[in-house]
Amino acid sequence: MLRVALREIRAHLVRFVLSVLAVTLGIAFVTGTFSLRALLSDTFSSIIASTTQGDVYVRGLESAGADDAEAVPAEDSPTAGPTTAAEASSAGVPDGEATMPDAPEVPGGAELPADGAELPEEPGGSQGGGTQMLGPQRTAVDIGLVDVVREVEGVDQAVPDLLGTVVLVGADGRAVVNGQAPSLGSALREDDPSGTLVAGRAPRDASEIALETTALETSGLSIGDTTQVIVGSGGLTDVTVVGEVTYGNPMAGTTLVLVDPETGEEAFAPGGEVPSVAVFAADGVDPDELADAVAEAVAGEPVEVATGDVVREEANEAINQLLGFLGTFLLVFAMISLFVGGFIIANTFAMSVRQRQREFALLRAVGASPGQVMTTVLGQAAVVGLVGSAAGIAGGIGLIAVVRRWLASMDMELGGQVVIDPAQAAGVVVLGTAVSLVAAAIPARRAAVTPPVEAMRDDVAVVERSLHVRAIAGAVLLAAGVAATVVSVQEGTDRAGTWLGVGAGAVLLGTLAVSPAIARAFLGVLAWPAVVALRPVGRLARGNVMRNPRRTASTAGALMIGMALVGATAVLAESAQASTSSIVRTESRADFWVQSATRAVPPGAADAIAALPGAGRADVVSTGRATVTGPDGAADTVSVVGLPADAFGETIEVEVVEGDLSGLADGEVAVSRTAAVARDWAVGDELEVTGLDEPVRVGAVIASQLLGVPVVMDAEPFAEAVPGGQTVIMAVLVDAADGIAADDLRGALGEVVDPFVVLTVQDAEELTGSLADQVDQAMVILYALLGLSVIIAVLGIVNTLALAVIERTREIGLMRAVGLSQLQLAATITVEAVLTAVYGTILGVVVGVGLASALPSIFAEQGLTELAVPWDLLATMILLSGAVGVVAALWPAVRAARLPVLQAVSDD
Repeated sequence: MLRVALREIRAHLVRFVLSVLAVTLGIAFVTGTFSLRALLSDTFSSIIASTTQGDVYVRGLESAGADDAEAVPAEDSPTAGPTTAAEASSAGVPDGEATMPDAPEVPGGAELPADGAELPEEPGGSQGGGTQMLGPQRTAVDIGLVDVVREVEGVDQAVPDLLGTVVLVGADGRAVVNGQAPSLGSALREDDPSGTLVAGRAPRDASEIALETTALETSGLSIGDTTQVIVGSGGLTDVTVVGEVTYGNPMAGTTLVLVDPETGEEAFAPGGEVPSVAVFAADGVDPDELADAVAEAVAGEPVEVATGDVVREEANEAINQLLGFLGTFLLVFAMISLFVGGFIIANTFAMSVRQRQREFALLRAVGASPGQVMTTVLGQAAVVGLVGSAAGIAGGIGLIAVVRRWLASMDMELGGQVVIDPAQAAGVVVLGTAVSLVAAAIPARRAAVTPPVEAMRDDVAVVERSLHVRAIAGAVLLAAGVAATVVSVQEGTDRAGTWLGVGAGAVLLGTLAVSPAIARAFLGVLAWPAVVALRPVGRLARGNVMRNPRRTASTAGALMIGMALVGATAVLAESAQASTSSIVRTESRADFWVQSATRAVPPGAADAIAALPGAGRADVVSTGRATVTGPDGAADTVSVVGLPADAFGETIEVEVVEGDLSGLADGEVAVSRTAAVARDWAVGDELEVTGLDEPVRVGAVIASQLLGVPVVMDAEPFAEAVPGGQTVIMAVLVDAADGIAADDLRGALGEVVDPFVVLTVQDAEELTGSLADQVDQAMVILYALLGLSVIIAVLGIVNTLALAVIERTREIGLMRAVGLSQLQLAATITVEAVLTAVYGTILGVVVGVGLASALPSIFAEQGLTELAVPWDLLATMILLSGAVGVVAALWPAVRAARLPVLQAVSDD
């Protein structure tokens, strides 16, 4: 029977190739996801390895309440437990949790981790020997310990971790901004053991800098060129590029500027504290023994000591955990593509079984058992799955290779090799084959039960079962899905997102089930213009698509799923933009917002803005991280925002859910509604915040999207809770003084911010526009990912039409014989494709918009407060689906028109 299956594949190679292509595209996406994750992991691991070369690290104690119980003070255990050194936030880099400069979080997109989690958006580290890594919040280390550690026997060097924000002006006179990659500064010593001086020399004073190779290429500068930089909180400084440094691995687009040690300490450790101290062992000294000796030397200090291996392992684990989130996100779209591909395979085999009914009957008549006939069909499906999976693996690796080159062209080169390990490859092959077998199972069973008597008939009559049972089951499933969706939007529903997910799945499956039952009526109406305008083509096309509603619904179903997701995404994007505009209108009262392309406003700029005579108010909004312990004793490291207490009602407005904000000036704090629910905080509770001598009272529970952090406090206690070196100025909110026109203030602000290169001045309308652009950028990624499922669905239409031409060969010959021209025949096939595509698109748009309408009720806390439906875009999608149908019909239509009339009429 295997020989029969292979012979059938050779006889109908086009059908086989189209089915294989459907599997290939889905598997390529799965393989590409695995490869991309491995590539990113290799890239970050190599960066960590090259920038974390210390043999031992002295670092601050892990903040209270962290989960890692192994990390203990140095005097207790010199080499205990995995832990991490400084984080991006401790270097003045935003941690991504505060949402003021960004658009509201988009549900269903790449969401941020929960409070306390870190984002791997700053892969570069301190090149002086320490590193910026991911992990729990830690206290700072007194830089004076460097001198103590240097005296320990066996220590070759002890280097403080100096890392902070920097702005580099490129050769074109503009700030170097490389996408979302950070721009960081660190210190470089003449004998720095972690980096290699490729050319030139190390900087010797504040007038000189060195650049990492990627930064040198991105900026367009060369050794000997003069430019300008803003280091830390300083102003714009003229400098000369004196050296090029490499750390042996791509920096994933990070712009790294290296200054001399004295400038680095002044800029990045103004309070005399650093995140960690990297210790390099002398030749022949064991790192574990050195860690013991260093721990003994710093005993009594609020620090702990860990070997470099432990630190690197911790950082790699954090990176892989976060990359796992990215992998899961991409795999969802890969599974969608495979699901859509399954429709094509099922439709292909269903039509194939219909066409080969007499062949199967003959096999039964000559002694083949039902099991053997079923094995024949499933054997073909297995070959489709195996070949498609193998091609998909190669395609996925090739796809990521292209992505890698594209990123490299934008100076975001990734390290590592584009590979997929054997276990993943085997899993992918099993997945692709399983999808093919499952999709072909029902057609295979239908072939297996073909009665042998069918071989005796001149014309094989396929008796279709009634659609009543399927329609009833689909209606029940559809009603259950709608009910679950309604439950999800009810106020107070627990796990509303889960209810919506279950409801969406049931609605999709229910719609697919009832589709054949409604197809005839729907298509009858949809085809009316073609019937009236295109005679006899319209009538013929309508009859063809209505004659077999199962086949038409199955073909349209693949497109329906893709368009439902695209429609839901369109509503999501429009709603996010409307929500953003609403948030700015509701919460922003400032005349102007001053923000930075690097996400951090230089403190010098904030001071200059505040000194403007025309500025009535200049409220600085800062963010940092602090460990907060609740009344129940549970501690958590969260983002905290600090701004003047009297800014509320003046430059910013928030919704007060409970309590009031009057106590902020007296040291109280406000907590977000989300944090209050999650951590069981309430007005009147007392919280312990690191850096503050006394517990602070919760004075208010607020709902704010611009201040999207758990804790908000007055600027004065914020400065005590978060050390100066660990804060970031997110924005400066500026109001014009009495009697000063807004245009005059804007001009003055422009003169102030121009020297800082990366700052922008925006009014409320411009701020709304920039946030909307961020939403658009995020949505483009989703549209691109969903586009693959639409492409696969279009292949399904091509496949179905091609098979329909084969199935109706005699019918086509008869129509040609009685006078239908080649052009009319091609037009008939084309109208069929257009009707199928438009039917699937309308069905998908209705389902997608209906489900997406529930999102604002569920994700209001995440910033999705408004429902907006882009009717113009949805109408365009429906019109474009007609064009998709025309494109899909080209090859089948040409093939049908070219069939020889006599050969077609005599086809058996």
